[in-house]
Amino acid sequence: MFGLALQTLKFRIGSFVASFVALFFGATILMACGSLMETGIRSVVPPQRLAAAPVVVSGKQTFQRDTLPERARLDASLADRLRAVPGVDRVLTDVSFPVTALKGGHPAPNGTGLTGHGWSSAELTGAPLADGAAPSGRGEAALDQALAGRLGVRTGDRITLGVAGTGEDVTVTGLVRPHEGTDASLYFADGEAGRLLGRPGRADAIGVLPKAGVPTAELAGKIEQELKGTGAQVLTGDARGAAEFPQALEASTRLISMSAVFGGIAVMVAVFVVGSTLALLVQQRLREMALLRAIGALPTQIRRMIVGETLVVGSAAILAGLVPGWLAGRWMLGRLADGGVVAPEIVYRAGWIPMLVAAGAALASAVAAAFIASRRAALARPADALAESAVQTRWLSGPRLFFALLCFAGGAALALVTALVMRGSIAAATAGPSAMLWAGGMALISPGLTRVLTAVLRWPLRALSGFPGRLATDNARVRRIRVAGAVTPVMLVTGLATGLIYLQTAQAEASRDAASSLVRADAVVSSAAGGMEPGQVERIAALPGVAGASAYIPGKAYILEPSGDPDDEPDEIELPVQGVSAAGAAATLSAPAREGSYADLTGNTLALPTTLTGEKGRRVGDTVTVVLGDGTALPLKIVASYEGKPGFETGLLPAELVLAHSDTGLVPQILVAAKDGVPAAALVDTLRGAADATPAVRVADRATVEAAAQDSQTSAWINYLLAGTIIGYAVISLINTLVVSAAERRREFALQRLVGATEGQVLRMMTVESLLVALAGIALGTAVALATLAPMGIALGTGWLPSGPVWIYFAVVGFAAVMTLAATLVPSRMALRQRPAEVIAVA
Repeated sequence: MFGLALQTLKFRIGSFVASFVALFFGATILMACGSLMETGIRSVVPPQRLAAAPVVVSGKQTFQRDTLPERARLDASLADRLRAVPGVDRVLTDVSFPVTALKGGHPAPNGTGLTGHGWSSAELTGAPLADGAAPSGRGEAALDQALAGRLGVRTGDRITLGVAGTGEDVTVTGLVRPHEGTDASLYFADGEAGRLLGRPGRADAIGVLPKAGVPTAELAGKIEQELKGTGAQVLTGDARGAAEFPQALEASTRLISMSAVFGGIAVMVAVFVVGSTLALLVQQRLREMALLRAIGALPTQIRRMIVGETLVVGSAAILAGLVPGWLAGRWMLGRLADGGVVAPEIVYRAGWIPMLVAAGAALASAVAAAFIASRRAALARPADALAESAVQTRWLSGPRLFFALLCFAGGAALALVTALVMRGSIAAATAGPSAMLWAGGMALISPGLTRVLTAVLRWPLRALSGFPGRLATDNARVRRIRVAGAVTPVMLVTGLATGLIYLQTAQAEASRDAASSLVRADAVVSSAAGGMEPGQVERIAALPGVAGASAYIPGKAYILEPSGDPDDEPDEIELPVQGVSAAGAAATLSAPAREGSYADLTGNTLALPTTLTGEKGRRVGDTVTVVLGDGTALPLKIVASYEGKPGFETGLLPAELVLAHSDTGLVPQILVAAKDGVPAAALVDTLRGAADATPAVRVADRATVEAAAQDSQTSAWINYLLAGTIIGYAVISLINTLVVSAAERRREFALQRLVGATEGQVLRMMTVESLLVALAGIALGTAVALATLAPMGIALGTGWLPSGPVWIYFAVVGFAAVMTLAATLVPSRMALRQRPAEVIAVA
C-alpha cells in the first residue's frame, strides 16, 4: 500500500499541495519555537566591554528563581584582595551609569541612551586610545570614536552632559578606538566615575587579568576560594556576559517559558489545521477508497495508504521547512529584542536538537491527523462509502464527541478558575489556553453547529439574494459537513484573533487604571537625562502653589515568609513597589491610609495594600523581611495600609530606601499636587519656570501622569507576536481549505453550465455560499472570544464585555470575511475557465 501511496501522489498533485502547505507552515512555526527555546536554555551572551578580562567577578544577580531588577554591586575593596591572589597580574573595576549629551538644556541628537564608565573599563575592553589622553580628573572624559562622530565632537572640545541628575561640562581629552559594545560609552577618571555613580566604594564588576602562562580555570578556582562567603560569583567564558548584561538572565527565563507556551499552542493549532485539511481531502476521495474496498482492500491497507501519503508529503514539507524555521526563529528573536522582551545581546542558537524535536512533533501530529481522518473511510462498507462520497451525512462518532466534551469541560474549568480564583494580570495565564480549548470543542462539533446556523441564515440570505441564494443555501444544507470544514478556519481566525488581542487590551487597560488610580497628582516632573537627584523633590515642594511633592520610583521587591519546614527556603511573594516621599505621599496618592500614616514612611518601613494585610496575617506594626531590588534582605516595619485594587497590589516604600538599592540613585519622576484653588495649568507653568535652571527636566500635566503610570509593554509584544503568528497560520488554513473545496466542485460547476447556468450565476451562488461560511464562522468565533474574555473581565473587574476599542473586532471580522470571499471566488473563477465538456470527460 505504501507503493500505491507513492503512485497516488502523481495523480493528485493539487490535493497534496494543500497538505504540503499546511504541514510546511506548521513545521516552520514549531522549529522556530524550538530554536527560541534552545536560545533561552543556552543563554549565550558573550562579553563585549569585558572581553579582555578572562575572569570577571560580579554580584549574584538572581534571587531564588528570579532575576533581580537592580544591579547587585560589589564592594570595590574586593579588588585589593584579588590583587593578592597568586597568578593575578592586574585587577580592574567597572562601573556603569546613565549619561545624556545635552545641547541647549535638551538632549542632543544621538545623545540619549549613553553610558558612563571609569577609565578602568576602557582598559578592560582592550581598545587603545586612538587620539589624545586618558581623563585624569573632574571635568574630563574620553569618548568612543563612533560616539564622538555621531555627536560631532573632537579631542579638546567641550560638551555638556546630563549625569547624576545635573549638568556637567566636560572636556574631551581623548578618543578610544571602537570596540564591540562601546559605541555609546564615555570614560571618566575612576574617582570621578564613583562620584557620578553616587555609589563611592562600589563596583558593578571586577575584571581579573592573569599573569602570563596562568590557566584561566586555575585562576578562577583560586579566586572562588578567596571570595567564598562574600556572595560574589566568578565568571569565565561566555558567562562573563551576565556581569555586563544582567538583564539577559531574565530574558533567557522569559524566552524559555514563552517558547514553551507558544510551541504548545502552535502544536494544538497545527493539529486542527492539518487534521481539517486531511479530513477534507479524505472526504473528497471516499469514492476512490470505496472502490478499493470493493475489490478487496482491507481497512488496515486503506489506512496505511493514507498514512503513507501523509508521511511522504509530511517528510518533504518538514525538510523544506528546516531553513525557513531557522530563519523564522531568528526573526522572532529580533522582534522580541526590539520590543524589550529579551536582551538584544543574547545570541541566537539553534542546533540540531530543536530541529529534530520540532520535525518529530510536526510529523507525529500529521500522522495522528491522517490516522483519525482515515478512520471512517477505512471502516465504512463499500456501498455506504460510495453513497456517502456524493453527499456525506454521518459525522458524529464516539471519540469525536468524547474529545469535544473534554475540550468544553477543560474550557469551562479554566473559565471558572479565571473568573473566581485569578486576579489581575495573572488571569491571562488561564484565559489564553481556554481560548484554544473552546475553539477545539467548536471545531469538533462544527458540522452540527453549521447545520443550525445554516437553518438560521437560510431565509435572510434567500431574501437578499434571490435564486442564487436559494441554490447556495440548498447546497450548504446538503453539503453541511464539507461546509463545516470551511467554517472551522474562519472560526479559528475570528475567535483566536479577537480573544488574544482583547486579552492584551483588557490587561493593559486594567493595569493602567490600577496604576493611575493610585495617583492624584496634578503634574509630573521627569528628566530626559536618566533621572533627577533626590534634593529636587524638596525644592519642588517649596514652590508656591504646591501642596505636596513626592518621588515616584517604580521597582520590585519580595516579601519572605518562613515555610513550615525550617530546612526549606522561605516562601516569597513578588510585589511591585513604588518609592514615595513621606512628606508628599498623602497629597499625591489617591488612596488614603486605612491604618497608620504615610508620614511614617521613613527608614526601614513600608505600606501594604489591605489585600496583603489583615487576614493574611500581616498587620500594621508588624515587621516583615523584604528582599529589595538589588538582592538586599532587610526587616521592614509595616507603618500603613491602604485600599488597593485586587490583582494589582503595589507596596509603598520610602523613596530614600528604594534609591539606596537602585542602579542609579536618581528619581525618575516627581508627582506634584496643587494647593486648593490653584489651577493645574498654573501649577504646570510654575514648575516649568523652576525647571529652566535644571537641564533636561520636563514638566507635564495629569494626562502624562496617567500615561507614565502604565506598565511595561513586554507582555503586549509577547501576546501580539503570539496572536499574529497563530492567526497567520489559521488564515493559511482558511485559504487552503476554501481553495481545495472550490477546486473539488469543478464537475458540479460544469453540470450547472451544461444545463444553462452562466458564469455570473455560478459566481453569485458561490458568493452567497462564502457569505454563509463567513457569517457562520464569525458567529462561532465570536462565541469563542466571549467565552474567553468574559471570565477575564470578571477577574479584572471590568465587566463581561472585553475592554478595548471596538474597531479591533470589526477589523478582525472584516478581514475574515474578505479572506473567505477571496479564497472562494478566485479558485471558483479559475475552475470556470475550463470547458464544461472537458471537465465532465476527465472528472
